[in-house]
Parts: sequence; structure tokens; C-alpha cells
Amino acid sequence: MDHLDALESKSIYILREAFNRLERIGMLWSLGKDSNVMVWLAKKAFFGHVPFPVIHVDTGNKFPEMYEFRDRYAVEWDLNLMLGDCPPLEEMDISLPPAARAAARKTAGLKNFLATNPFPGIIAGIRRDEEGTRAKERVFSPRGENAQWDVRDQPPEFWDQYKTDFAPGTHVRIHPLLHWTELDIWRYMQRENIPAINLYFAKNGKRYRSLGDQDITSPVDSDAATIEEIITELETTKVAERSGRAMDHESEDAFERLRADGYM
Repeated sequence: MDHLDALESKSIYILREAFNRLERIGMLWSLGKDSNVMVWLAKKAFFGHVPFPVIHVDTGNKFPEMYEFRDRYAVEWDLNLMLGDCPPLEEMDISLPPAARAAARKTAGLKNFLATNPFPGIIAGIRRDEEGTRAKERVFSPRGENAQWDVRDQPPEFWDQYKTDFAPGTHVRIHPLLHWTELDIWRYMQRENIPAINLYFAKNGKRYRSLGDQDITSPVDSDAATIEEIITELETTKVAERSGRAMDHESEDAFERLRADGYM
């Protein structure tokens, strides 16, 4: 078993555990590279069919290419797609910096969605190497009232032993990609021939490494126009993956405040 096989096997195990242990689960589908790999893994885990809904919490401000991708592959992959809307910016915490405040709309949108569509478990495609706060996460992460995350109240997960029995009414986030890296994602996409939105590939010396809302996401300098070139670039780059996300350049605690409040 090579490295990618081991990553795949562990993620499939996590997805099957979540499906078996939790009464009802859904998977967040942000349309980016990580969540597309997650959907692909779910198809493998359940013999070609994703047996739970995929949820796109839509700010209404994504790139046109992202909506085109969603509409095409929701059909091609035979997904049970559920959509959630986000409240306006004016309803968000005014103490947050501008980009973080815009990003908070997605958290509020998910909370509103869960209020009318209760899921005891939600699968999300975060990775520990993306950002320092996410490195503190667990694979099976119980949330408090109103989906809030308390980093000081998380179960230990030693030697891949996961706590999956929670008190009735507990909301749990499941993270089957937590052990992957950005480079792993692209190598796996190359091996499996997983589709990717063309914004990830360089045009006129720029490409996106991380996709979010149009007004708070910027491309980075790059000439990597193929998956092979992206992999080569990532093997040596010192540029952070989320360097194009405006919220990551605001106050130090902005991202942690969003995460504590339920941000994905």
C-alpha cells in the first residue's frame, strides 16, 4: 500500500464509521478541490453512490465557474444536492474585520440550514495543514449549542481510535481529510482523474490555490497550468495555500473567532 492508498483507506474508514454511527449525516460541498476529493472518496466508500445529501451553503457570490461545476457534477455524480442560503452582510457581527465578516455569512447560513434540516453529523473537508486553528481539530468533533466549537472540550484521538458515541442531541462535525495535505490532494486528483474547476490552473501568470467568494479571494502568482505543474510547484513553494484569502490577512484572532462560532 502506497501513501495515497493509505490516505484513501483511512478516509473511507472514517466515512463508513460516520454513516454507521450517526443517525443522519450530510456532507458539505464547497465545490473546491478538497470537497470534490471528499465526494469522490464517498463514492468509493459506498460502491459508487453517495448515500447521504451533499450540502452547498451558497453565499450567492461564488465564481460563475463554481456554479457551472456544481450544476454539471451534481447530475453526473448523481448527488442528492441540498442548497442553503446565507443572510445578508448587515446581519453579521460588526466587530469582525471586513473579509471575516463576509465569510461569517456562510457560518450563519449553515446554522440556518441546520435549524430547518437537522443533521446530527456534518462531514466537512478541512485539513490540518491549511491553517493553524484547523490543526487543533479532531476527526469526530462534537459541537456545543448552536454548533459552537470549544477546542478545550474535544475527545482524545490516539492511534486512530475515534469517539463516535455521543449524547443524544449532540451535533458532530466529521473531518475525513484532516490527515491529508494540499500536495496529497493534488496527487490523488491526478491519480484518480478527478475533475477540477479551471480557476485552479494558471492563466496570464495567475491562478487560485483556494476558492471562496469572488470579493474576498484573489489569485496568486503562478505559471502552473496543469496538475503536473501544480504538483511540481507545491513541492517547493513557500507561499501559504490561503494567501489569496483576504480574511487570513486581517486580525490574528479573526479566523479563530469564526471557527469557534462554527465556521467550516
